[in-house]
Amino acid sequence: MRTLIRALPWAVLTLKVGVALVNVATFPRLRPSGVSVRAARRVSVLIPARNEALTLQETLGGVLCQGALEVLVLDDESQDQTGEVARSRGAQVLAGQPLPPRWNGKTWACHQLAQAARGEFLLFTDADVSWSPGALDALLTELERTGADLLSVFPRQANVTGGERLLTPLVDHVLLTLLPAPLLRLRHRQASAANGQVMLFRRGIYARLGGHAAVHDHLLEDVALSQLVKAAGGRVSVALGRDLIRVRMYRSYPDSVRGFGKNVLTVHGGSRLALSLSWVLNLITYTLPLLRGRPGPVVLAGLEGLLVRVLTGRTRPADLAEIVLAPVLPLAALPVYLRALRRNVEWKGRYYSQDRP
Repeated sequence: MRTLIRALPWAVLTLKVGVALVNVATFPRLRPSGVSVRAARRVSVLIPARNEALTLQETLGGVLCQGALEVLVLDDESQDQTGEVARSRGAQVLAGQPLPPRWNGKTWACHQLAQAARGEFLLFTDADVSWSPGALDALLTELERTGADLLSVFPRQANVTGGERLLTPLVDHVLLTLLPAPLLRLRHRQASAANGQVMLFRRGIYARLGGHAAVHDHLLEDVALSQLVKAAGGRVSVALGRDLIRVRMYRSYPDSVRGFGKNVLTVHGGSRLALSLSWVLNLITYTLPLLRGRPGPVVLAGLEGLLVRVLTGRTRPADLAEIVLAPVLPLAALPVYLRALRRNVEWKGRYYSQDRP
């Protein structure tokens, strides 16, 4: 057993560093197109929003400047001024209808948005995503370059407070050290990844697969949709947002715990055993080597963190300083795992069962 515990960190970290190196060479990055793409006038930008008044004050201006056909914001029974803020900034606001049984809040909101949209392209993006000038043109250019029916972007993390920096960088690590880009290009539906923060569909494929109604009760509806696109014979592509698209997912450590706690069980296939073993593996990989004075795995973990930040363009001193937190991340993530073990999880005032068939 001791030999296994000693070897595990080396094996896991060597694999993750290897995948990160592959992705440094092959993972697509969103780049300025350099020209105006007239297809932007055929895009419906669709934003589900529940209690996002403060966030929309910061992000909606960048979306409205992209030159899209329309920007629709669905006010999902908010208790704040979400609708008023969106309307005052120039977006078209839809009043969300009550949540039907067995639907998740976001899938229901996106379904209503798609029903109202007029565009040939449907761009679903979250309220906390910030868009730089030319981002939509770059997105459309990448869609045409790859011939994708669905292009999903992983925005650059825009963490500000120390609490945010504890957990939110793990999103990048999961994608960029466990999923090699060449694997994602395979046509098999299981070789799929997507990020609901930015998903650009050709309308035809979206309608053919049944849209968000086809994944109405999924907590990871983005990945499920990407699998359906491939199953329907479509092509899925992904890219990193880099300088053009950014996101501030959570604004504190407690927010991160609540946010990640709602879907980490689904990431582990709904298995609580797999979830528990995952936490133990991370503890052995990242924390025990430091406690036992084994510098080799600690250095490898640092290299993993550096490669991920080079890939995403998060190379400011504060971003690089996050690397030293690697040994404490399993302990910081423990509340997320404990929350995910519950039968029901709460998000934005709604409760979802994790035991659905």
